[in-house]
Amino acid sequence: MNFDILVAKCGRSVGLKGHLKLVIYTDFIDIFKPKNVFLCNNRLLTIEHFNHHRNIIKFIEINSIDEAKSFTSLELYTTREITSQICKLDNDEFFWFDIIGVNIIDNNIFLGIVDDIERIGNIDYLVINVNNNSAFKTKKFLLPYIDRYIISVDLSSKIIYTRDAIGILETS
Repeated sequence: MNFDILVAKCGRSVGLKGHLKLVIYTDFIDIFKPKNVFLCNNRLLTIEHFNHHRNIIKFIEINSIDEAKSFTSLELYTTREITSQICKLDNDEFFWFDIIGVNIIDNNIFLGIVDDIERIGNIDYLVINVNNNSAFKTKKFLLPYIDRYIISVDLSSKIIYTRDAIGILETS
């Protein structure tokens, strides 16, 4: 299994029995259910329990404050398969890992490829690597993932069709 989906970062230890505070990077809190497995610093960790109100987690493999402290600032990863099984999407919702690498087409013009996604406030922005063969001076630009700019997403063709994205690129 390829544990390549970042879902959280371990914060400070809590209490004496190995609990950790988490900084959550996913919208799908259901991923933190008992018996789910994560990779952290080349070590598999199994959830014993998780308090979603306080974002405090206890792993079966961590049983003391000293062990918990050794995980502070380390990241937790899951797999695409586990994520797809646990996290159910509505229509027109996509996982970030499905969107990264997709081509951006605006008015039949190839603008670039989605390199990353950044959340600023409550809006996701696509970080677009601009087509190297284009006349545009910038190498990257941010495109808000909102209805104003996104027409449709075709994951099978790896294309996001946009409107007015070229205007954002030209002013970047």
